[in-house]
Amino acid sequence: MFRQERLFLSIARLFARYSEPKFRFIHGTATKLDHIKRIVSISGSAGDLDIDYYALVIATGASTPSPLYGLNQDAEDLRMSWKIFRKALLTVKTIVIAGAGPAGVETAAELGEWLNSHSSWYSYWCGERSFRARVRSKWKELGRESADPKVSITVVAAGPQILPDLSRKLAKKAERYLAKLGVTVIKNVRVKSVKPEGAGTRDKLTSKTTVTLEDGKTLEADLYIPAMGTIPNTRFVHKSLLTSKGLVENNPMTLRVERAGSLVYAVGDVASYSHPSIHLIFRAIPVLCHNLERDLYLATNEGKRLAPAKDLIFTEHGDRSHLVVIGRSKGVGATHGLRNWPNTAVWLVKGKSYYTWTTLAVLSGIPWNSSFRHVTPGRRGARGGGAESVHDDR
Repeated sequence: MFRQERLFLSIARLFARYSEPKFRFIHGTATKLDHIKRIVSISGSAGDLDIDYYALVIATGASTPSPLYGLNQDAEDLRMSWKIFRKALLTVKTIVIAGAGPAGVETAAELGEWLNSHSSWYSYWCGERSFRARVRSKWKELGRESADPKVSITVVAAGPQILPDLSRKLAKKAERYLAKLGVTVIKNVRVKSVKPEGAGTRDKLTSKTTVTLEDGKTLEADLYIPAMGTIPNTRFVHKSLLTSKGLVENNPMTLRVERAGSLVYAVGDVASYSHPSIHLIFRAIPVLCHNLERDLYLATNEGKRLAPAKDLIFTEHGDRSHLVVIGRSKGVGATHGLRNWPNTAVWLVKGKSYYTWTTLAVLSGIPWNSSFRHVTPGRRGARGGGAESVHDDR
């Protein structure tokens, strides 16, 4: 469990060192992008606002069907969703999770650890049995499946294995770990429908649900969690700039949104240049900012002699990296050429803190400092002026 102070940071406070007019923070929702007139329309607590831009970075991310996984709204809405969900866990008997990627598997494992752990450490050390009997009993528990879980937890996987981006060997290993936490996996079938419609989403987060699978079988759930896929936050972007999947189509090497005109870029889960991954952000941000800087210089006669000679090129590489934490001490992973991470390594790198130790540094710009020797806050080429950040509530 993490204190929520480690999960939520004030964007305005992090940018406090940049004063107006160089920087302005606006808390609102992007409602329209007119890439012809180069105007972004914003709706916020202070009313509607139209902002003309000289350069634009689209980084509005993606939303999830379940409100439990991200900032579909704002921070207070996410906190409230967690509070409602945790209260429901006190009486729950059956949980169905649709989706067997990292999010679905980690959710199932956390719930299994919390709801179906065999015995507490208190009873382990302080029970009436002898020390030898307690050790023998605990050792047996660690090696077997949860035969009679307190809460039935079911993961529905569309394909032949969970964690499809990992090897079959690692997927089977993860499935064994889940079984020990009382989690059952159903494979090779998709969820066809849920009743009531919208179950598991913001307004029906804790509704009792009938889940109908494509093979005709039904599952009854006290809690239903849709953990499959994300929805790009691009409703404000003109369809001519989007892919068939609703992503902002950008150059996979330079990150420019070429159909939107000059000086427009996209990065993160909203863009088409790569598959969604937090690790790839560390490669993409230096590329975006270098190419933005170069384009700003080239837009002015006086800046052409200062512009970097070439674009930086983003490369995704073919190796998809995943570290998946399963409960308190287990996990599977493959990254950086290592095909089978030990449990301890997965826990130390991710499970111990879920990367919360990096949050302040990343949002403060520390990892990027060495990449931008020439960029100054708010540089906008010939027009001058500053930079504006819009926090999209979705």
